Amino acid sequence: MLKSPGRSALAPLFVILSLFALQPVLAQGAPPAPTVAVASPLAKRVVQWDEYTGRFEAREQVEVRARVSGFIDRIHFRDGQMIKAGDLLFTIDQRPYLLSVEAAGAEVARTKAQVALAENEVERAEGLTRNQTITARDLDTRKANLASARATQAAAEANLKTAELNLEWTQVRAPIEGRISDRRVDAGNLIAGGQSGANLLTTIVTLDPIVFTFEASEADYLRYSRLLQSGSRPSGRDTPNPVQVRLADEADWKREGKMDFVDNQLNARSGTIRGRALFENKDQFLTPGTFGRMRLYGGEFDALLVPDSVIVSDQTRKVVLVVGPENKVAPRPVTLGPIVDGLRVIRSGLTAADKVIINGIANPMVRPGVTVNPQPGEIKVVTN
Repeated sequence: MLKSPGRSALAPLFVILSLFALQPVLAQGAPPAPTVAVASPLAKRVVQWDEYTGRFEAREQVEVRARVSGFIDRIHFRDGQMIKAGDLLFTIDQRPYLLSVEAAGAEVARTKAQVALAENEVERAEGLTRNQTITARDLDTRKANLASARATQAAAEANLKTAELNLEWTQVRAPIEGRISDRRVDAGNLIAGGQSGANLLTTIVTLDPIVFTFEASEADYLRYSRLLQSGSRPSGRDTPNPVQVRLADEADWKREGKMDFVDNQLNARSGTIRGRALFENKDQFLTPGTFGRMRLYGGEFDALLVPDSVIVSDQTRKVVLVVGPENKVAPRPVTLGPIVDGLRVIRSGLTAADKVIINGIANPMVRPGVTVNPQPGEIKVVTN
């Protein structure tokens, strides 16, 4: 009768089976390090363009109002047409003003006759005084009458000029060249003129050149002031720094202009300062009120550039992953600048010797502290 083996005899068998079971696991080993592409930041001297939003405005705008009151007799323009300075726009009924000119002219003629009479009386009185026919007091009286007559004549002539000026103002002419709006009154309406309370007849705006107005932040204003102090960038107040604008349906910055004005104070409520740029508009394509994006020359500086896709967010910080000693991934907090040539400017946080991970960030195994297999890559300027 066979005896069953004891526990001491089965132990070596279990050890052998266990070793065979572990053999595939030991052969497989630890997972390989993830492969990533790395490259040094692209060092380049770049021109900084700061972007702002704003609208085009007319460089000059005039509200056309009459200087005299009366009925609108004729309208001499078509709504929305281009006009030149001096073009006749409205004619006010001239008949009352023609009568005023005639009455003022008649008054001038009457005062001239009085002056002539007073001059004759003074001349006769001077002869009679020498003969002692009249007294010196009578001569003085006649001279005073002559002076009074001449003053009356001067006042009459001034009234005549006023009447002629009012008659001239019955023809309302364009003070500037540009595009006129629609008429606000029709022929036959009675309008009020003068310096206050005058009716608005229409408006005129200039189109060439045209200005673009925008608001810059206090931080940008301070940065420009620092650049001015260091001599790196002239002020837009004194130098026509270049600007570029693109409209809502445009992809390229093809409209070029220059700075024309910077306000003398910041808005305390918004913390911004108003600026203005000047653009040619010979084809009159740009219209006041058109929205656009403008970029302003912000100086030149040496910068490090990386693809915008390599920047990750870590709560409130922006971080770039680099490969450090022993091929371990390390995070570098960075300060971002603008986009230049399709790449993101890094203001601080990186050096030219850093190896930035430019491909492989999407791999969940690539995280800080992990060892990776870096492969050489290249950061290139994005060309349109």
